[in-house]
Amino acid sequence: MPQSYVKRILNARIYDLAVETPLEDMPLISDRTKNNVIIKREDLQPVFSFKVRGAYNCLLQLTDEQRKGGVIAASAGNHAQGLALSAKHLGVNATIVMPRTTPMIKVEAVKRRGAKVVLHGDTYDEASEHAHSLVEEKGMTYIPPYDHPDVIAGQGTVAMELLRQHSGPIDAVFIPVGGGGLCAGMAAYIKYVRPEVKVYAVEPEDAACLKLAMDRKRRAVLPQVGIFADGVAVAQIGKETYRVLKDTIDGVITCSADEMCAAIKDIFEDTRSIAEPAGALSLAGLKKYVAENGVEGQTLVTINSGANTNFDRLRYISEQTEIGEQREAIFAVTIPEEPGSYKKFCSLLGKRSITEFNYRYADNRDAHIFVGMQILPGGNDRQEIVEKLQKHGYDVVDMTDNDIAKLHIRHMVGGHAPQVENEIVYRFEFPERPGALLQFLTKLAGRWNISMFHYRNHGSAYGRVLVGMQVPSKERKQLEALLSELNYGYSDETDNPAYQYFLS
Repeated sequence: MPQSYVKRILNARIYDLAVETPLEDMPLISDRTKNNVIIKREDLQPVFSFKVRGAYNCLLQLTDEQRKGGVIAASAGNHAQGLALSAKHLGVNATIVMPRTTPMIKVEAVKRRGAKVVLHGDTYDEASEHAHSLVEEKGMTYIPPYDHPDVIAGQGTVAMELLRQHSGPIDAVFIPVGGGGLCAGMAAYIKYVRPEVKVYAVEPEDAACLKLAMDRKRRAVLPQVGIFADGVAVAQIGKETYRVLKDTIDGVITCSADEMCAAIKDIFEDTRSIAEPAGALSLAGLKKYVAENGVEGQTLVTINSGANTNFDRLRYISEQTEIGEQREAIFAVTIPEEPGSYKKFCSLLGKRSITEFNYRYADNRDAHIFVGMQILPGGNDRQEIVEKLQKHGYDVVDMTDNDIAKLHIRHMVGGHAPQVENEIVYRFEFPERPGALLQFLTKLAGRWNISMFHYRNHGSAYGRVLVGMQVPSKERKQLEALLSELNYGYSDETDNPAYQYFLS
């Protein structure tokens, strides 16, 4: 089966628009991992993403009649920009349907490249449905973002360049996966030309649609999809891409948002470029593979698939990087509320650097402190700290992996409110659109007092919100019914230890 794609890839005449991107050494991460790590710089394409390859190759295969009728796609990201530029280059009218939640930086980027933008719906699925209805209505041709042989072949040219640029031994290539177009094209080519090279697909832990399909041996739909790495936030692997991938990859690796943030920093330090989360995903997978398998002395290739990230997202990325690198740990520690207790606590830690310390007086007996400190990457440093503190009589809770602690509590510590009764706490994902907050407040309609509210957005389609409400136990079923009607993602966090320690 890979053979059929090799011919398509070799015949892809995309280089009057797409560019052959460089393959660069990464000396710093190579030294740290004790391997020869090389990066393919797809962030240097005209649209800062590999997506232009597949979109342009697909347009080149259309008939004159199809080009005359115009093309359309649904996309909130890099495919939209790749198709817009490709259509402009060929003089084809392009329409891109984007969710209303799409950040304006991406909307404007598509418009600048000459495409007509239609904002419709709050999700990609709603935008896609509308785009397909316009196909029927206007007679345009739909250009899918990944699940099409010509798109897959266009993306596969990345592998063709890679193997030509590095003729020496390659032990493994790590490729990011959303819908699977890039990975399918590259895997098909690599396994035909250099079958000894291992190919690993890398996905976010909260959007692992290929792993789900491989585990079940059939395509399936994820019930929920995380959107931090929006370039690979796909609920179901493509039909054609799965057909290719199930026979050509050597495994699937999943990574957390923290691990992607750490990989963004690694890429910056070696190349001085800022990858988007999806762009750094495959390096995160490479690092995880090395750590879990004790690999040394190998030649490993990663793909920087794109650099289209919002500037305001960088603050969150920076905050999470140290945790993603396993260089920072976060603890909730109970210390006596008495003079000198902070000094005693710090003395116990020796010369270890404290990165964060949050505290506010609550009562005259105990103080709950929120403390971050540098740790040694790998090993059992975190556990050794916990054991040392416990040995000296401190009550300690490790919150390094607690999302509520990392995303909200560290910005809210000191909010104890003993006078607040019947408080329950929910975490929400609010769609980033005008009126979303008003809709939430209107639905509650003053029924219950909001006793705490913390909002945090990372430049993505959803803002994260932590809300406390005073709701008597007998009225909580009514609240749950109202929240279900809102159709916002939410979870009850009242029993979360981060809340119990610092805010209850």
